[in-house]
Amino acid sequence: MNNFTKKLFILTEQNETYQKLVESYNLPSLEITPHAREAHIILAAPPLVAPILNQCENLQWVQSVYAGVDALIKDSLRQDYLLTNVKGIFGQQISEYVLGLSIEHYRHLQLYKQQQTKANWQPHQYQTLDSKTMTIVGTGEIGTHLAKVASVFGITTQGVNTSGIPKASSPFSRIYHIDELATAISHSDIVVSTLPDTIKTRGIFNHQAFSQAQNVLFFNVGRGNSVNQAALLRALKSKQIEHAFLDVFEQEPLNDDHPYWRHPNITITPHIAALSFPEQVVKIFVDNYLHWEQGYTLHNRIDFNKGY
Repeated sequence: MNNFTKKLFILTEQNETYQKLVESYNLPSLEITPHAREAHIILAAPPLVAPILNQCENLQWVQSVYAGVDALIKDSLRQDYLLTNVKGIFGQQISEYVLGLSIEHYRHLQLYKQQQTKANWQPHQYQTLDSKTMTIVGTGEIGTHLAKVASVFGITTQGVNTSGIPKASSPFSRIYHIDELATAISHSDIVVSTLPDTIKTRGIFNHQAFSQAQNVLFFNVGRGNSVNQAALLRALKSKQIEHAFLDVFEQEPLNDDHPYWRHPNITITPHIAALSFPEQVVKIFVDNYLHWEQGYTLHNRIDFNKGY
């Protein structure tokens, strides 16, 4: 990489924090600019940068502050630049979300909270996690980390991916091909989707996928459009799904009149299962920038054709 000054434009929900963190590293040949048009590099939240992307005349590289880059994978937007996302920082948060809510559910902690308001001393039989089988749909970094953490609780973990083949040192007891999704779910107590948004994953959790499920806890921490809404509601009604914990949705925020809001067996969280902590994101950006400066390949590069 030539030694000319590279200009960085920052566009996030926490611009000041990100700028201070980047400046603290005193990166060589890097200057932060307030003008997107002159930037060679953009450190940004994809939904914020998408509307101005085509105006950035000098753009060479966008470092997303999210794992998801759906907002930038559109035919109407340019793809003549390097796009990288953040990985390796969300597995722990997702694991805490899934396992925390699973424990809360199986141990009836919400019910006890309600009983407390009525001074009602009433114990209930509970279930433990070490008798459960968890199927994780998507065996990338997040899914693999979740499987490792879940195994500590004695949970048997199964993975579902597009190859049906386990990677080296896989923590999964079994890997199913994505075409075997319904079969994998039929052998599950807990199902967790960590899927990205691709053409093949849209609506994949449909009537067929849930057809053999029985009293399953379903978590979606991947992408909202992987779930067929009608299929999920029907599976909840038939008790194929016992409870759905949904953190991502096709439209965010959800409309006030959306049926999910008032459903007794759906828990909604506002896309907070895993947040991008600026300190961690900037560390990833700095490492990538130093690679880029020296002419090396960037880490976590997105394939526009695959969408991830």
